[in-house]
Parts: sequence; structure tokens; C-alpha cells
Amino acid sequence: DKRFNFSFLGVTEVCARKTRILDVVYNASSNELVRTKTLVKNAIVMVDATPFRQYYEQRYGQVLPAKRGDELTEAEVAVSKKIAVTKVARRAGHEIPEALLQQFSSNRLLACVSSRPGQVGRADGYILEGDELEFYRRRIAKK
Repeated sequence: DKRFNFSFLGVTEVCARKTRILDVVYNASSNELVRTKTLVKNAIVMVDATPFRQYYEQRYGQVLPAKRGDELTEAEVAVSKKIAVTKVARRAGHEIPEALLQQFSSNRLLACVSSRPGQVGRADGYILEGDELEFYRRRIAKK
């Protein structure tokens, strides 16, 4: 959509990336807003995962699985020894949740719009993770 700038934040990673909103999948107030794909505050939307995938591969030096069942693999990019050591150290204390890996394999992430898109002309939001992600997955599955 040409009218909005979309910017979404990965909560645990604290990285904001511009991405495309693919679909409105859930709205607590009305199914009519989902049917007409209206962007409102707190709407649950499906966003393109590519910018977040690129961030993860750049920061941790691991390639996220492209299909379900694949494993995390090393990125095959020539980097200096110092950067390689830094990436290994970052990976040591970090594990990506299984629910998020499943979403990355489909190249779509569930996100919540936190701004008021009609008022400010841009849609800001955050990627759903943890209990909130599970809650909305159950709600979407019910429909």
C-alpha cells in the first residue's frame, strides 16, 4: 500500500525494520475489519519476514531454515576472525523460539499494529512472541 510506511519491531532483538504488511488476520473488535482488511490499532497482521531474516543472518551468522524441518546452518560469508568470534559469542547465549522458527520457515510473521495508521499515516508495530503469539495463533485457528 502506497499510503503507509510500515515499520515493525522485533521485541527480543530490539531491531526495527521496514517491511510489507501482507494481510490483516485478526481484530478483536470486529470481523468486518478483517474482511475489509482495515488497518487499525491493535490489529493482528501478517508481515513479510525477509528484513528480520536478513538481520538475524547478519547479526548471528546463521541462516534461518527456509522450510519446516530444516536446521539452523552457518552463513557462508567471508568475515574477519574478530567478527567471526563476535558472532559465535552472540549465538552462545541466544536461542530463537520454535514458534518463531516456524513462522520464519513460511516467511511470514504475525505482528500487532501499535500506532493509529489512519491518524499518523504510518503503521508501526511489533512482532508477536511468546505467550502473546500463542494466544493469537489459537484465536486465528478458531476462526
